[in-house]
Amino acid sequence: MTPLDHAYARMAADDADDAARLSFYEQLADAELVLLVEEEARGGTITPRLFPLEDGPYVLAFDSDEKMSAFTGSINAYAALPGRVIAQQLAGQGTGLAVNLGADSAMLLPPEAVDWLAGTLEHAPEAAEAVPTGFHAPSVPQRLLDALGQKLSRSGGLADHALLAGVSYADGRRGHLLAFIGAKDGAEDALARAAGEALTFSGIDAGEMDVVCLPDGPAARLMAETGLRLDMPAPAGPERPAPQAPGSDPDRPPRLR
Repeated sequence: MTPLDHAYARMAADDADDAARLSFYEQLADAELVLLVEEEARGGTITPRLFPLEDGPYVLAFDSDEKMSAFTGSINAYAALPGRVIAQQLAGQGTGLAVNLGADSAMLLPPEAVDWLAGTLEHAPEAAEAVPTGFHAPSVPQRLLDALGQKLSRSGGLADHALLAGVSYADGRRGHLLAFIGAKDGAEDALARAAGEALTFSGIDAGEMDVVCLPDGPAARLMAETGLRLDMPAPAGPERPAPQAPGSDPDRPPRLR
């Protein structure tokens, strides 16, 4: 059972559970999928294999090569890509995404679902300025804490840890503040996007959470007195590089043709 399998099982258990459905889409976006392609990548471009179905063409992707082999029964050319990259590059093309066909977590995402996922992932945090006047204990649903935990577990090395606290501002507004402590240079946008996705996919209606990066100084210590500490994993040590499948480098995703 992969994380995507578990997310699918929770969603399938209750059709009315919108939070479980959003959690599945979040896991799909974060998972590394193996995408069936026509041939090995050439010149930074890959051509997915298209399968015609009643409502249009679909590409096939699996969250493990074992599932892919079990479904196809043969050796296939493939590209390893995050689900978010596949969705974003398929958006607007009228092409659906078939996930884990032949497995218990099999699902067909029609083109409109692919477009929705890609659009949701493109939402960028808005910059704003505010002056905090005090911090208090956070009061957020457990599903948001779970979503943040999953996001931060994939962000090892981008910051030392995070703090979540309730906050009051000089303009009278109250809300929640997520502070990344000791963030690495250039990691601010990635951390803000990760926090924003956690909020979006947690399914909280009209949810709002401010995000800031702070040094380990007086402000961080003040937040820590009433806030919740969220640990982030240390980056893995260097390993001997292994051969990569086409498209597996997230910094150089291939173009889908």
